[in-house]
Amino acid sequence: MQDINIKKLQNNCFRQSKVAGEFMLQLRVPGGLIDADLLDIIKHVCNTWGDGKFHIGTRMTLNATGIKYEDIPAVNAYIQPYLERVEKEMCGVEMETDKGYPYIAPRNIVACIGGAHCIKAAQNTQKLAHALERILYPNPYHIKVNIAGCPNDCAKAHFADFGIIGCTKPIYDQDRCIGCSSCVNKCKKAATRVLSLNEQTHKVEKDACCCVGCGECVSVCPTGAWRRPDKEYWKIVLGGRTGKQYPRMGQMFANWLTTDTVLQIFANWPKFSEWVLGGKPLYIHGGHLIDRAGYHKFKEKILEGVTLNPEALIADQVHWTEKEYRSNIHVKALADHVTVKDA
Repeated sequence: MQDINIKKLQNNCFRQSKVAGEFMLQLRVPGGLIDADLLDIIKHVCNTWGDGKFHIGTRMTLNATGIKYEDIPAVNAYIQPYLERVEKEMCGVEMETDKGYPYIAPRNIVACIGGAHCIKAAQNTQKLAHALERILYPNPYHIKVNIAGCPNDCAKAHFADFGIIGCTKPIYDQDRCIGCSSCVNKCKKAATRVLSLNEQTHKVEKDACCCVGCGECVSVCPTGAWRRPDKEYWKIVLGGRTGKQYPRMGQMFANWLTTDTVLQIFANWPKFSEWVLGGKPLYIHGGHLIDRAGYHKFKEKILEGVTLNPEALIADQVHWTEKEYRSNIHVKALADHVTVKDA
């Protein structure tokens, strides 16, 4: 009978299978975009050491199933060129690659296709993902990061420990505006209805407090009265998660952050995690670490030494709505109480 260190292999990006002695390799794809020739590597792993099947992971990893425990050293040696290309060349991460991945804890950074392709994208998600990879990987503290290129949030940033959403602060030149209402109608149909046309001046007015920075107004303006600024802006939603117990949607932590400010904030994450866990890494969601510390202590630690750009807004308080699961006995007692009261 084999004596297998499951936790060590998990850190090595091999996940335990239902079949004893078999594992699934997870190749990280930070930002979700790589050169197509790299797919030959995962194909070879699947056909040589795996069961011939291939799985696209829910966090955009390239997974090979059915790998035998005794073949893991050979797999790690074979994937070294992949790690060199993706981690070192694309992302600029400093790590030893001869024994595979050193940690799984900072999970693969999920990103939509963003600025690489999508016409809705406000910002380049791959560029930010690679910059964050240099900060977060490798380290032993668990965190899930999802990046969406615009407030449509196709990357489900609202359900990660840290969700980053690209946004823009459109600039309005009223001298170019012809009062056609294209932007007003688009905002009403596809966004947050913050634009209106002044019937007297025939110029557009904006309720800036509720603008999500989607840039839809820019995309439909026929005269260029709306344009995007040169600055990149992001918002961060915090503490989202799925799971059996207490799933919840992330809430707004910060808005109108520049890329430099976002990177400064994430540079504090490993230090914050180390402080919460007393220097003893555990495989636990980053959102749970925030819960343990409390929002105000988290905010103090995560913003330590950070220079906020002038436009940046930070939430004074964050309130998450938790689902409360009660025992059957509790539910029955409550139902009986309601029945008696109604009678």
